[in-house]
Amino acid sequence: MDSIDTAALREQLSRTIGPAPWYWETFPPVAPESGKRFVWTHHGSQGALAHIVSLAPEDDPENPCIALNVYCRPFPLSGGRVGIWCPEGKNLRFTGFEPASMKPFDLAEIAGWFRQSSDRIYAATEPVCDFEVAVTMEPGMHKIEVPAELREIDELIVPTTYRALSNDDPAMALFVFYFQAGLVEVLPQRWFTAAQY
Repeated sequence: MDSIDTAALREQLSRTIGPAPWYWETFPPVAPESGKRFVWTHHGSQGALAHIVSLAPEDDPENPCIALNVYCRPFPLSGGRVGIWCPEGKNLRFTGFEPASMKPFDLAEIAGWFRQSSDRIYAATEPVCDFEVAVTMEPGMHKIEVPAELREIDELIVPTTYRALSNDDPAMALFVFYFQAGLVEVLPQRWFTAAQY
């Protein structure tokens, strides 16, 4: 049996995007073709902007174009665009934004807003795409309608909670999205149950 290359595994894990705000430093760089760079900023764990992560031009960090609440995960799209997925109710939400053409907003506008809202994403500009998939899908492969803006993504693995009908049913599933093919595969994780994980 071959030995495991732990250095390679650590490198791969370091590139894995985790949820906001805890893993905000793993978020992908955003560099539109215009050359203007955007940076992610975590606004701390105290105060009116607690747990918010924002995306703003590198030269104007006080005027972001996107703010993310907890559990959001951005992913890179071509042309300096950014996709974001997050759980929303009984759905997984996928959006796409083009930061270079977005209207900025003042952080004071959203101070405390996420605490009173079930929304996970705030922007003053509409996304270029936005769709949802129910987390109540049965195990197996399913056909889905994917917006054209996301079809460049070959595979996106989304870990999420899953409906467990008993203490021994899976409480977590991997939703493997094959956006190019318009498919999602639901893989319940039987090792993660309400009774034992």
